[in-house]
Amino acid sequence: MSKNQANTKVAATETNLGQSSNFVRENQKSLLFIGGAVIALIAIYFLYLKLYLGPREVTATNQMYVAQDFWAKKDWDKAINGDASYPGFKKIISDYSNTKAANLAYFYLGTAYLNKGEYRKAIENLDSYRGDDSMVAAEALGNTGDAYVELKEYDKAATSFSKAVDKAKNKFLSPLYLKKLGLVYEETKDNKSAVDAYKRIKTEYPESAEAQNIDEYIARAEAKL
Repeated sequence: MSKNQANTKVAATETNLGQSSNFVRENQKSLLFIGGAVIALIAIYFLYLKLYLGPREVTATNQMYVAQDFWAKKDWDKAINGDASYPGFKKIISDYSNTKAANLAYFYLGTAYLNKGEYRKAIENLDSYRGDDSMVAAEALGNTGDAYVELKEYDKAATSFSKAVDKAKNKFLSPLYLKKLGLVYEETKDNKSAVDAYKRIKTEYPESAEAQNIDEYIARAEAKL
């Protein structure tokens, strides 16, 4: 590179740096305003969490335990609608939205509707659950699959059971949903996929309850190939 080219490049760089400095100087007030606004928004958000969501979370949790007790006793109507003294899961969701308690209430409510035979409502609420707990999330997907089976929407049921298997990743729920997945595949005459699902139980979860008689299911599905 010639000396003139080098000088030209340095000059161009200095010019760009100078332009950047000019930009900062000329827009200093705006930049300070934006920075201050961002800090203010962050502070407001944390105040919102502490002063608004925090107390609501505690109240929602305290309110919900009676509905959970009704749910455990399979008193589905009271679990859904509550009684004269305590709210059911529907009201918890309505009154305490954006709380963890309300999110969990979607799971309970969807499962209650499933047991009542109200399958569309079950799916709607189970789909609304957004939890990090892999067990509950897997059960929500599995229950959604059960609802689709009852509606004879087998493709959607298969999708839900497949997701439940992947979400659970444990020896208790995964083989259960693999078996349900196999049964759905048999119902839709996709016997090759049914065999694959059953064989996964045999190889991946040999000590599970579902594995004890899975050879019968494999043989049945293979006979239809």
